[in-house]
Amino acid sequence: MGNLKRVLLSMLAVALVGVSPTLRAQGKTEILWLGQSATKITTPGGKVIVIDPWLTTNPKTPAGFKRLEALGKVDLVLVTHGHFDHMGDAVALAKLNNVPVYGPAGLMQTFSTLGLLPAEQAVRFGKGGTVTPLGPNIKITQTHAEHSSEMAYKNPVTGKDEVHVGGEPAGFIVELENGFKIYHMGDTGLFGDMKMIGDYYKPDLILMPIGGHFVMSPKDAAYATREWLKPKYVIPVHYGTIPQLKGTPEEYKAALGSTNTQVLSINPGEKVEF
Repeated sequence: MGNLKRVLLSMLAVALVGVSPTLRAQGKTEILWLGQSATKITTPGGKVIVIDPWLTTNPKTPAGFKRLEALGKVDLVLVTHGHFDHMGDAVALAKLNNVPVYGPAGLMQTFSTLGLLPAEQAVRFGKGGTVTPLGPNIKITQTHAEHSSEMAYKNPVTGKDEVHVGGEPAGFIVELENGFKIYHMGDTGLFGDMKMIGDYYKPDLILMPIGGHFVMSPKDAAYATREWLKPKYVIPVHYGTIPQLKGTPEEYKAALGSTNTQVLSINPGEKVEF
């Protein structure tokens, strides 16, 4: 009987080696949306990634999260571009948790040149580049975004407003330990290579801007979803924060029509699990 047990355990071990990482992973993925594009991702292995943290002055961020300490442990900060509503609290959050900020090379160069963060904490990488700051099982790839990225800055010495290089705007494909892929689009309008991103990276979940004016409208976002990206899930973001961002999830869903994509319309401060 003892020999039989050893044989069965050996067969099970061999079988598990051939099972995909998705099936082997036990933890859940948690997505907490905090208004505009601010997103907290908790990975199946317990790592915490915060993307585009604009919280303390964000009118849509719930009061309980306007204190950066309320986010708890943070392992990594990602910033898609240099506009205040995406990088507003990135430096403070990185300092609070003693963690790096990764983002477009030009923007990170500006961070370090202005002395906002030391170079080792403002990590440059470029479109198409893949980085693994949280270990080899979490891969982060920078993608194109159709937007701008100038960085407004008030000089603490002169008190004057300045505009600095913000690098090129970007999005991120975040592949987690279990193979689940999240595409945070940043701010973007339509661009044809969204089809390539959908075909090549095959994101499971997309954080998709729908507000219009500065980003895709609900109609544009629906076209990108249906024709090019075809994800399993979409969380609409970047709407309703200022008057110009008029697009709504209802308009997006109406424009999307019948589709296999599940639209998860949540409010700031709410989370979903996968």
